[in-house]
Amino acid sequence: MRRFLDILSLFKEYLVLALCILISIALLSLNDTPQIRNIRAVAVVAVGFVQDALGFIPNYFSLRNENAILRERNVSLASEVSLLRDSRLENIRLRKLLELKERSELAYVAANIVGKNRQPMRSSVTIDAGENQGVRYNMPLVTDAGLAGRIVATAGEYAIGQLLLHKDFRASVVIERERVDCILAWEGGDYLLLKNVPRTAEIRIGDVIVTSGLSTIFPPGIKVGVIASVELHQGALFKDIRVLPAVDFSRLEEVFVVLHKPDSNRIALEQRVK
Repeated sequence: MRRFLDILSLFKEYLVLALCILISIALLSLNDTPQIRNIRAVAVVAVGFVQDALGFIPNYFSLRNENAILRERNVSLASEVSLLRDSRLENIRLRKLLELKERSELAYVAANIVGKNRQPMRSSVTIDAGENQGVRYNMPLVTDAGLAGRIVATAGEYAIGQLLLHKDFRASVVIERERVDCILAWEGGDYLLLKNVPRTAEIRIGDVIVTSGLSTIFPPGIKVGVIASVELHQGALFKDIRVLPAVDFSRLEEVFVVLHKPDSNRIALEQRVK
């Protein structure tokens, strides 16, 4: 207790000053005269001005934490890029060892849909890109969501595309997870159908369907849709599978034509064998 009183005696001037300041602030806050209101307004403006003037000075500790987080992310991304680069180089080396061909990069032509054929079972569109833009018969039509159809007729500045929702449309596809080859078709309604899927195949709802490398029309890997339902009837050899298209055809306004030309040598050889 004696020591505490000695400390109070040593700093009594500061304590008295602090007490006077607190009393003054309390009296100012309780006083509501016009003069005091003006003082408060000036004080608020002054404080706001100082805050704005010092606002450009960044918080050192906040920036330090942000920099640490960014450095950590940078290291993580650099590691991922390195792994992807190594995987790419390894893929090239293995393809060279196995003498496999590299898949060529695809080129696209953007086009607007200028006409739609809404005839039942024969959905098609007219686009404002044709032979003058390099569009040819049987070239695929795609959107950012996936496969939309194929070109069935061309002119100088226009072309007609047959959509997936057409009774004559067929495509060779593969179930991405199980790598099961099958044929895609449409027989009406909102869903596509998968043909020739054996009953022993482990197919799940939500499996992704993409174009296979077995078609001369469609390059491999283009998303077609996802499996919406799987049914197996007693005694049937194949499963009944419905696929929800990746493309929303009710809102289709723009498409891309994939400038993919089938290998003429392959076509000629396959026709000779047939």
